[in-house]
Amino acid sequence: MIATPDHICADIQTALVESGLYSKGPDDGGNTWRISPDPFHLSPNDAAFFRDLGQHLLKFYGALNQLYFDSVKGRVPEWVADYLDRGKPSDLIEYSRMKRFKSQLPGIIRPDVIVQENGFVVTELDAVPGGFGLTARLMALYEREDRTLLGAAEGGIPSLFYQMMESVAGEKGASVAIVVSDEARDYWSEMVHLVDVLKKRGLPVYGVHPREILFKEEGLFVMDAGREVAIDAVYRFYELFDLKNVPKAELLMYSNKKGRVRTTPPYKPHLEEKLSFALLHHPALVSWWEKALGVETFILLAHLIPNTWVLDNRPLPPHGAIPNLKVKGNYIYDWRNLYSLTQKERELVIKPSGFSPEAWGSRGVVVGHDVSSKDWGTALDRALAEFPHQPYILQEFHKGKRIETAFWNSKTQAMDTMESRVRLTPYYFVVEKEARLGGMLATLCPHDKKKIHGMVDAVMVPCATGLENTV
Repeated sequence: MIATPDHICADIQTALVESGLYSKGPDDGGNTWRISPDPFHLSPNDAAFFRDLGQHLLKFYGALNQLYFDSVKGRVPEWVADYLDRGKPSDLIEYSRMKRFKSQLPGIIRPDVIVQENGFVVTELDAVPGGFGLTARLMALYEREDRTLLGAAEGGIPSLFYQMMESVAGEKGASVAIVVSDEARDYWSEMVHLVDVLKKRGLPVYGVHPREILFKEEGLFVMDAGREVAIDAVYRFYELFDLKNVPKAELLMYSNKKGRVRTTPPYKPHLEEKLSFALLHHPALVSWWEKALGVETFILLAHLIPNTWVLDNRPLPPHGAIPNLKVKGNYIYDWRNLYSLTQKERELVIKPSGFSPEAWGSRGVVVGHDVSSKDWGTALDRALAEFPHQPYILQEFHKGKRIETAFWNSKTQAMDTMESRVRLTPYYFVVEKEARLGGMLATLCPHDKKKIHGMVDAVMVPCATGLENTV
């Protein structure tokens, strides 16, 4: 007997609730979203594009890291490092510049990709992403013999996560701790799920709160069934801006510095700034990027990444203009020119660049044509006033393609459809310097929503290769 779409959705919801990843009702205070009976399908060509994209993004992180250190040493303009260091405490900057960490890059790479009528746009890169535990669970629930889920051929998220941590530790069979802070507690359930999957495979992986870490001079330990287990590698699931609120943060960093444990993502705030996209597009750095990335990767990323600018409140000289920023064909030479833009002209986004609780989860994002002129002016005022302590960026807004998707409507107790716009979030795991696609989540929001992220009205499903609703 073939299951009907409504029964498929009910079974998926029940399994998610049992996993602790979904709320039974909207008032439970946990995660809830619209459930679809099918994954999101990509054409074979687009699936191949996403399998290859990770290696290009890994090159970008490597080049960004090199650019920062070249700037520190005066090989490229000093303002590059100055931008990337803005707002960070001096001790964290000094730590991030230690030679022993110089070549370290994030172990997980997750871009936010908007599906457009003619291709894709990468609006952000996240080096400390959530969602991969949830995506792993969804992939297991949507798995079927007659479909190919993206990332499954590489072993899926749990396998690649552990292989990535083995690469970080530099040894097979490494003991791994996923350390989750209070600030990141919304993601605790999905990390617990991932740990459970890996433990059932006999792998030494532990999910812990920072205060559960045991510090000794010889290294870090966790308790397991009454015994102390030495940790070889830590997955840092806490933000660098929040270090002062993370128990034992100094001890975790001390053990990392002494080489008693390896940590990813590395303690490098310069790799977690959204303003890195502005650096990619800066005319003074084009030739540097072309050489560092290679022409193929540079052209691809310059096409995928929208024009981005740092909202720097310092005045330009009389002959100056802000590169590539035009309104009605005229270059902008003063940020004050942006205050009088019409709603149609405000297809721009303001975001905090990083190192702030406002810099993740769409918290500090203001979409220009989605707010009033007054609110637009207020957002500009705040962004410019925050510089130099908290840089903000201005970015071109790119509207997503409309795609119809089916879902179970809990209010009408029937299958329904909605016109949506889609954000794709592939998860790449760096194993032996190769970025491998472990899985990809599609978040489909109602088409009138300007910000595409997880919400009660969104459909969230894994991605597959196929012909149905192919983008």
